[in-house]
Amino acid sequence: MIDTIIIDGLAFTLPMFIMAIGGIFSEKSGITNLALEGLQGFGAFCGALIAVLITRSSGSHGSIPFYASFLAAVLGGMLYAMVHVILCIRFRANQVISGVVINILAMALTAFLTKRINEFAFNARSDKFVLETSVRFTVPGLSEIPVLGAVFTRVYPFEVLIILVAAVTWYVMYRTTYGLHLRACGDNPHAADAAGINVDRVRTIAVVLSGGLSAIGGMSYAYSISACFSPDIYLGYGYLAIAALIFGNWSIMPTLGACLLFGFARSAGSAIIQRLGMPSTFNDLVRILPYVLTLVLLIFFSKDNKSPRALGEIYDKGKR
Repeated sequence: MIDTIIIDGLAFTLPMFIMAIGGIFSEKSGITNLALEGLQGFGAFCGALIAVLITRSSGSHGSIPFYASFLAAVLGGMLYAMVHVILCIRFRANQVISGVVINILAMALTAFLTKRINEFAFNARSDKFVLETSVRFTVPGLSEIPVLGAVFTRVYPFEVLIILVAAVTWYVMYRTTYGLHLRACGDNPHAADAAGINVDRVRTIAVVLSGGLSAIGGMSYAYSISACFSPDIYLGYGYLAIAALIFGNWSIMPTLGACLLFGFARSAGSAIIQRLGMPSTFNDLVRILPYVLTLVLLIFFSKDNKSPRALGEIYDKGKR
């Protein structure tokens, strides 16, 4: 049972974690990003469409559609993030409203496009792009370690990809000049501008990166939990990622801990239901466990959070 909790928990945690990192990049630069839900959904739509097109046109299965879908998802997520850039940086719109609108637009737009594409291109009346569940692998030797071996058992390829990308983003955030500029823009954009940093450019790159990282998370869910792209991809995963980064105080490693907590809460609930032989209808209750946990954590930890000092503030160079 413990092995199952770990295996399923990591499969849910890591996509949420990479989305949360995307949110950290955006918010560390000073741009509030509630659009993670929409970014992951739109990215997953682009990736799933490419995967279906490749499979139908060439009959290719396996790794080619899989990796092509992730590349398309990243590009789609980054492109869609430009909407947030234009609204918040170019036109200085309210960042919270922009994020909410982007989420609603993504859900409606992808649902509409999925139905129309299925109808006209594939002659099917469906609101989803069906994908093959990603192949999983087990690491010999390491998988035999008691308890910890579950980490190396039935691993999705995207889990390895996410860990590698997360390591790169940690290095960029804390060990590069861009990361230093990013954090400066989120704490004191006027001082950063006085030091010669192009605040708008730093923030634009950060928001675009958040779109690409969120899309990786969305595509991972499409290839695991959902096994398709459909409106069900918008189940609040992006909002959980936002909650995780807040609990992690906008730092990457503490945010990983919050994501693990949410992921294991979900997988433990499912495992308990299966162990007790309860009806499948109780799985719906399991889905709310991470959200209930979020509310409880908000009560005890929200007062100690320290967000970037200029988070959500509209930067006007003329007021320097």
